[in-house]
Amino acid sequence: MAEAAQQQGDDVVGKAYDGRLMRRLLTYLRPYKAVAAASAVAILLKAALDVLGPYLFKVAIDLYLTPHGQATTRHALLARYLSPDAARGISELAGVYFGALLAGYALEFAQTYVLQWMGQKVMFDMRRQIFGHMQSMDVAFFDRNPVGRLVTRLTSDVDALNELFTSGIFAIFEDVFVLIGIVAVMLSMSWWLALLTFAVLPPILLITRVFRKYVRESYRRIRAAVARINAYTQEHISGMSLVQLFNRERRAFDDFSAINDQHKLAFKDSILAYALYYPGVEILSTIAIALVISIGGGGVLRGTVTVGILVAFIQYSQRFFRPIQDLSEKYNILQAAMAASERVFKLLDTAPQICSPSAVAPQVLSGAGSVEFRDVWFTYQRLTPEQEQLAHSGGAPAIPEVEWVLRGVSFRIAPGETAAIVGHTGAGKTTIISLMMRFYDVQHGSVLIDGIDVRAQDLHALRSRFGVVLQDPFLFSGTIEANIRMGSTIGRERVRAAAGEVNLLDFIEAQPAGFDELLRERGAGLSTGQKQLINFARALAHDPAILILDEATSSVDTDTELRVRSALDRMVTGRTSVLIAHRLSTVQRADTILVMHKGQLREQGPHQQLLTARGLYWKLYQLQYRDQETGSPGEAFAPRLDTADAIQDDKAALAFGTD
Repeated sequence: MAEAAQQQGDDVVGKAYDGRLMRRLLTYLRPYKAVAAASAVAILLKAALDVLGPYLFKVAIDLYLTPHGQATTRHALLARYLSPDAARGISELAGVYFGALLAGYALEFAQTYVLQWMGQKVMFDMRRQIFGHMQSMDVAFFDRNPVGRLVTRLTSDVDALNELFTSGIFAIFEDVFVLIGIVAVMLSMSWWLALLTFAVLPPILLITRVFRKYVRESYRRIRAAVARINAYTQEHISGMSLVQLFNRERRAFDDFSAINDQHKLAFKDSILAYALYYPGVEILSTIAIALVISIGGGGVLRGTVTVGILVAFIQYSQRFFRPIQDLSEKYNILQAAMAASERVFKLLDTAPQICSPSAVAPQVLSGAGSVEFRDVWFTYQRLTPEQEQLAHSGGAPAIPEVEWVLRGVSFRIAPGETAAIVGHTGAGKTTIISLMMRFYDVQHGSVLIDGIDVRAQDLHALRSRFGVVLQDPFLFSGTIEANIRMGSTIGRERVRAAAGEVNLLDFIEAQPAGFDELLRERGAGLSTGQKQLINFARALAHDPAILILDEATSSVDTDTELRVRSALDRMVTGRTSVLIAHRLSTVQRADTILVMHKGQLREQGPHQQLLTARGLYWKLYQLQYRDQETGSPGEAFAPRLDTADAIQDDKAALAFGTD
């Protein structure tokens, strides 16, 4: 599914030119308009110098290398500045020609350097804007968009736009200026020789059109193949342990080879198109030069054309077809850039569905940390406007086609209270904590933190109230201290104190660089328990008002779990805590336990009260500890409700299905 979605987003050909997109792209040049203007001037001067060279040959031949009777009055203005002596005049023209070459080199150097520098600045600005925009998007956006697609926007698509600015727009202007200059000079010297040269343009334009169409399809297939290669590689490298565990190396290799072969074949077709196109243009341009020499030579013999004009026409004919070839290449760059810009702007134009209310300024909330849910209905499905309106007005139960994750959930957790949420997998436990931090918005009801609806609070201030430790610990590349601080302004002493409170200090001080020890990607090289302890320290170091532990000890070893449990009492003291756990042994001391079943809050109360009620919680307790008696003897080895054991699954289904 992710691969198909990414391919659909990346497999866009686009128009060769879209004025709306181009105008928007040019806005990125505004901070560098002086540089762009200087580049445009350099391009114009460089084009003029490119046109000047053959004309100087014409002047030298007609004034000094042929009988004076063959020279025409066309050179009278230029002749004023040249010596009448042939040897000296030729030396002067050679000096002008050499100076033009040096000036052209200097202009080309300046143009290339400035354009590349400007392109890097534009790429920097664009990537910063895209990354900043992605950070502002809600979690649901990342649920719908594969990681590979978003990375492509920041890398390949921005590179295509950089090529447009450095080798596309300005290079097209240079080619156009050179063509205009050559055509103007050729028509002014001999209009009929110029028309003779242009006689091969129709077949050149025809094969250029066929070439563009063929290469366009080839590039489309190349982009699609690259997208498939990226998606397949990312997925299989991430799951390499499973690939090796199930001995799927040969199958994965064969599948990758098939995808890679599609990329090779697409490039092969592109290479074939270029191999046919450029020699074809060369043949037609050679035919044009042959016509100029043949018919123009006859004009020289008849005295209607000078030798200088014939030589200049030969050189101009050689230079005339190069910009045409370059324009065909620039067409592909322009087309790729239009497709890339369309994808990038579509991302930038996607507004976040969850944002701070405009009337609320960033603030630091100082409440004690109460949590309240009032008749909350929620689904991850994207509802139609009619369904949204019906759910908002209280008609959520009347929409049977919607799979509600939470159904009319209401509860309150008092400040400083420890609450535990239990229930089978898919009951809505993790969804509850996601709604607390407003990663998603409810379709009906309200979630209140410190008595204020989360939709009326500043997002930054709201989320700074929480400290979260998830089941799967995530660490960034960087130092241990940086992973605990997470960019905040807390000092080393606070980081050290937090590490000590979760029994992590001994491990950190045993490292060669201590808190400055560098961690590899996702904490590679550390045990799951060590990574989880760093996550505990991270949550505690920021002194959150509300602490959330989502199966935080389920993936650690017994010794680490005991160390964490000894720190939990200190962590929950003085703050509101929400624990999600499958092991009932970890929630018995909670002030209140919320029992979730199929999206509904079925029971609520302390451990002993729920056991006395002999409801769902009592059945869970009986099931878990009956299995414990017949299974592992220790409390730390109590079985989890989401175990893969088929017998326990049957028992759990039977217990939950009995009201």
